[in-house]
Amino acid sequence: MTRVATARLIHRMDILRKAVKMLSSYALCDHCLGRQLALLGHGIENDERGGAIKLVLEFKAHEAVLSGNQRSLKLLEVLALNGFCETAEQTLGLLGKPLSSKVHRRKCFLCEDTFASCSDLAKMALELLKEYEYSSFLVGVELPVHVAEREDEFKAAFEVDRGESLRNEFGRVVGKIIVESTGKSVDFKRPEVVVLVNPFTGKVRLQVNPLFVGGRYRKLVRDIPQSKWFCSKCRGKGCKQCGWTGKMYPESVQEIVEKPILEAAGGVEASFHASGREDIDARMLGKGRPFVLEVSKPKKRFLNLAKLEEAVNASGKGKVEIIGLRLADREGVRLLKKSEATQKRYRVLVEFEKEVSEEELQALKNALANVVVKQRTPLRVLHRRADLTRERYIYELNVKRLSPKKAEMKIRCQGGLYVKELVTGDEGRTVPSVSEILSNKASPLKLDVLEIVMDK
Repeated sequence: MTRVATARLIHRMDILRKAVKMLSSYALCDHCLGRQLALLGHGIENDERGGAIKLVLEFKAHEAVLSGNQRSLKLLEVLALNGFCETAEQTLGLLGKPLSSKVHRRKCFLCEDTFASCSDLAKMALELLKEYEYSSFLVGVELPVHVAEREDEFKAAFEVDRGESLRNEFGRVVGKIIVESTGKSVDFKRPEVVVLVNPFTGKVRLQVNPLFVGGRYRKLVRDIPQSKWFCSKCRGKGCKQCGWTGKMYPESVQEIVEKPILEAAGGVEASFHASGREDIDARMLGKGRPFVLEVSKPKKRFLNLAKLEEAVNASGKGKVEIIGLRLADREGVRLLKKSEATQKRYRVLVEFEKEVSEEELQALKNALANVVVKQRTPLRVLHRRADLTRERYIYELNVKRLSPKKAEMKIRCQGGLYVKELVTGDEGRTVPSVSEILSNKASPLKLDVLEIVMDK
């Protein structure tokens, strides 16, 4: 016999010895015995692995008894009682050593025989899943604390280092049944639906992950907020001040965009994420502002996005329109938040208190091109934002005189610049400013966002 063959034989013997020790101490079903050696052998399930180990032990014990080793009867009893082996019990009967009729049926020490419920758990999950459209799923397993701790103690006592956890096997077995029934795929990173099962309570519930739909929106009129603006007095409950609507404004970009999508997806509610926001009285023009709508607990995911885009644009006709509706993900939301400081282009109509000349406007252009503006949090938003001083860069500024007291400014700047305060100076909180440079009080009349520069 070669050294390799000898090593393999010794390794097999060590496995059998460890299995005998486990079974001599605790009752273990085929699943739970096989799980302790799950990393050995491929292409077989743990219950098959555990059953095979018990069968080999039974053969060896039976052979030893027939060879005169009566002590091996004890191993047959262990296999019958703690290994739930009917064949071992039958062998004992044939050898004239039947088990006593007073022996009570035991439960598996680790799983308490709950692997028998996998089929029922899968059926319950499949019934719940019927209400939802999904392409991928994952089975999560909820275990009582004492069950998880018991398994950890068992592994430590028997130095199990090639095993699989109870939680993993339950998830895999139930998941396999669902795959075979639905043809859906398992996704360990970003499942659309998570099936949560508790084998010890027999309960099954679903965690339906959000649906993300992204695109760009254009706001064609003024005086519409980006998101729902709840009444400051009743905070959404409805009162006389807000006409019992609970809102300061009758509609918002969010509400116009989300309604058709939310209805089509059958979701519970939606969250609106965007790359920054324009003022209520400012328009969002050009290619629009990137956004992602997050729909919670959607029942439908296979949406006709082209038709939904048409539906949104029909409901917001003349006010709000969306462009390039597509499926997105949570990473898209993260990128939106990260891009809030990206470059933006604005157009603002400015009115001056005193007449302004072409020469003064040229001087203004020179003074505000390629300059860093220091802005302390504007007074108008101080009630909801920290009082900090921020620095924002202006890359380019063009000015066109429209009348003796009016001019149009086009600004390309770093995102986060407060353009209105750049015009007024905000009582000295923004430096430099148009008012300060020209020593002429300036007021913004109309503001438009022309472009948001993003890679996507």
